[in-house]
Amino acid sequence: MTVTVRGLRPEARADLEGFARVRHAALPFGLLTPESLAHDLTRLHPDAHYRPLVAVADGEVIGTAQVHLTHESSEPGRGNINVYVFPGHTRRGAGTALVRAAEKRLTAHGATRLFAWVLDDPGNRAFAERHAYRASRTAHVLRLDLANGILPPLEDPPPGVELRTGSDFADGPRPLFALDAETTADEPIDVDTEFTDYEAWLEETWRHPMFSPELTSVTVVDGRPAALSTARTDSGTRYGTTMTGTARAHRGRGLAKLAKNDSLHRARAAGYTEAFTGNDTGNEPMTAINKWFGYEVCGTEVRYVRELG
Repeated sequence: MTVTVRGLRPEARADLEGFARVRHAALPFGLLTPESLAHDLTRLHPDAHYRPLVAVADGEVIGTAQVHLTHESSEPGRGNINVYVFPGHTRRGAGTALVRAAEKRLTAHGATRLFAWVLDDPGNRAFAERHAYRASRTAHVLRLDLANGILPPLEDPPPGVELRTGSDFADGPRPLFALDAETTADEPIDVDTEFTDYEAWLEETWRHPMFSPELTSVTVVDGRPAALSTARTDSGTRYGTTMTGTARAHRGRGLAKLAKNDSLHRARAAGYTEAFTGNDTGNEPMTAINKWFGYEVCGTEVRYVRELG
């Protein structure tokens, strides 16, 4: 079997569907659609140098790699590689070919440190370590059964607080951008990220085909967004929260929990049956909130790092 690696073609439906098929098989808890792939490939900021790669054998996509720079970081040269191979096609060279092609591309664009998420499995971890990556932090993927689970009851907002949806900000979402930037900056992550480009945020987040302003919940204090829980959905029955956080001045009041509970209840009412979210294992406040909702761990990923040069 001859394996070739090339860039994903956004105009080729077979490429998009093949990429999504591999990702769904390798990460059954992930939310991804061919349309979201095409959007990312054509709308992400040029400084990200985003270029997904596919490994092809006998005309079939058997492996994928997400490849880009973290252009929002205050530290230059931070690159990202996430490689997945379709079960049954591992140990045939596709993964190694994808890693080499991705590293070559990122190095050409100035990357000096590479980051990769690897499923916490002995084979996957050994693969990363053979390619000179070292393990760092871990994160859980969490699942909540919306169809059969019991959500905490809805609560009325405290005095001076109101609940809104993302749709209420459709004519001017800049306040949500500012809140998203503040909460993202305080996440326990290994690459500093600063959202300063409003137009890029509109393209990459607000106008993303999986983003759901209707299911995004915002708690507002004195007319300003104080906490939010942003939602994405696939083309079926899956719903996921991508960011749940509170502005620094309003933390400790349960506002993020209030927003997330509102979003979960509305997602269930809209017919979504599964809810997913991610949680850094060191983020104890968010771990407690997700446990309160009834989320259960359905996967664990390990962050691997490689220093170049």
